[in-house]
Amino acid sequence: MSTLAKQLINKDFSGHSVNPLEVSRFTPADIRVAIQALMGEERIDLAYALGDAGLALYPDSEDMLAVTSLLAVMAQDWPQAVDLLRQLMEMQQGHATVFTHAMLIRSLRCNLEYAAGFEAARDALALFPDHPELLKEYQELSGAMGLSAV
Repeated sequence: MSTLAKQLINKDFSGHSVNPLEVSRFTPADIRVAIQALMGEERIDLAYALGDAGLALYPDSEDMLAVTSLLAVMAQDWPQAVDLLRQLMEMQQGHATVFTHAMLIRSLRCNLEYAAGFEAARDALALFPDHPELLKEYQELSGAMGLSAV
């Protein structure tokens, strides 16, 4: 387990917030690893609180955007997930993974933004033409919008 995760687990934590000053000496990668460790230990509330603190400290970090967008998806906070995933993809300047594209499309669909999700699915399929998860999302969005998936 990461040093940061151990330190936070050993503190008296109320489950409401993590002071960003407590984690400011850690890098975004350290914070991401700690969040992953906390999730593995089923310390979900602490992982979310650390994600909030990390994002407050490093709002332009790819590591922080990636891990907090995943946390938002897990919490089914679709507006937050869409916002963070869009920021992440903008930062990656066309080099986003298929997983990132799929998470954005799913988040848009779950946020009932079908047209935006459909457009994102078309864009992703242009990059990853035969990816089964992207094809599935495209078909689901086509159906939701009353279109025939071509």
